[in-house]
Amino acid sequence: MNQDCNILITSAGRRVALLRLFQQALRDLNVPGRVCATDLTANSSAYQSADLAFLSGRFGDPSYIPDLLESCQQHAIRLLVPTIDTELALYARHRDDFERIGVQLAVSDPDTLLIGSDKQRTHQWLVANQFPTPRQASIDQVTANPADWPLPLIAKPKAGSSSIGLTPIHCLSDLDIARRLDEPVVQTIAPGKEYTVDVYVDHAGKPRCAVPRMRLETRAGEVSKGITVRHSAVQELAIAICQALPGARGVLNVQIFADDKTGQLNVIECNPRFGGGYPLTHQAGAHFTHWLIEETMGLPLSAAIDQWQDGLVMLRYDDAVFVSRQQAGL
Repeated sequence: MNQDCNILITSAGRRVALLRLFQQALRDLNVPGRVCATDLTANSSAYQSADLAFLSGRFGDPSYIPDLLESCQQHAIRLLVPTIDTELALYARHRDDFERIGVQLAVSDPDTLLIGSDKQRTHQWLVANQFPTPRQASIDQVTANPADWPLPLIAKPKAGSSSIGLTPIHCLSDLDIARRLDEPVVQTIAPGKEYTVDVYVDHAGKPRCAVPRMRLETRAGEVSKGITVRHSAVQELAIAICQALPGARGVLNVQIFADDKTGQLNVIECNPRFGGGYPLTHQAGAHFTHWLIEETMGLPLSAAIDQWQDGLVMLRYDDAVFVSRQQAGL
C-alpha cells in the first residue's frame, strides 16, 4: 500500500489555517504526503493554498460521490476531512465506498451525525441520557402557555450553525419574527459562560482529549478572539457526552454553558466536526491533526488527555491569498 498520507479537505473555502495545520502535521510526523483541497470553484483561499487542488461538482448532485471517489483514487487520498455540517451524513452513508479504495473518513457514524445536525434531536437525546440542557419547545408550545416560559428566551433554526438566525425573544411579539426562521425552536437561556470544547475520540470510540475554549469575540458567527480554559467539570461533561454518543469518532466540539456561581452546566450543541476555533486548541498543544494522521497510518497514537496550555489567547486577523485571474478561474 502507498505509504504516503495524502489528505483531502472538502469544501475547503476559507479553512486555510486548518489546511496549514495538516501540512505542518505531516512534516512533524515525517510522513510523506500532500494536503489537497476541493471546492466548487477555484475562487477559494484554501483551494489556492493547498498542495494540490481540484474542482468538485455541486454537493448533492447524483454524480458528486462517484466523481469524488474517482478523484480520491486518482490522487491516492488516504484521509478525507469534511468541513461543512450538511456534508457529513452523505459521506457517512458512503463510508464503505471510500474505505474500499483506501480512504479513511474523519466522520462519525450516522446516528451521531443525526443527533448533532438537528437541535430537536440533540435536545431529545440529551434529555433521554440525563445530560443537563436548557428547556426547549416549539413557538406554538410557548405561545399556548406563555406563563410557563418566562422571558427572555432565544429562538434558532433547528438545523442552523454559526449562530445564523439566532433571535433573542424579549417579548411575545418577537416570536412572530422567529417564525420566519427555518423550522425554529425556542430555548430558555443558559446562565454563565459559554465554552466550546474540542474533543478528540479515537477509532475505538474512546475520548482522548477535551479542550475548552471560551469565546472573547465573534465575527460573522466564528470566533475571532478566544482563550483556552481548564475547567474540569466542563471537560468531564464533554467527554461523557462524546463517550455516550452512538459512534462518535475523530473530532467533535460540544458547546456548554457553565455558571461558576451555582455550578450549573447546560449543553447547547454537539457538532461532529472541526470547529472554526480549532487552531487555538491546536496551538495550545492538543494536536488533533497529528492524531488523525497517526490513526490513519497505523502509527502509535500520541494523544494525551491533559498536555495542553491553559490561558492561551487567540487574536485572529485578516490575511489574504493572491493569485492570478486565471488561477482563480475568473
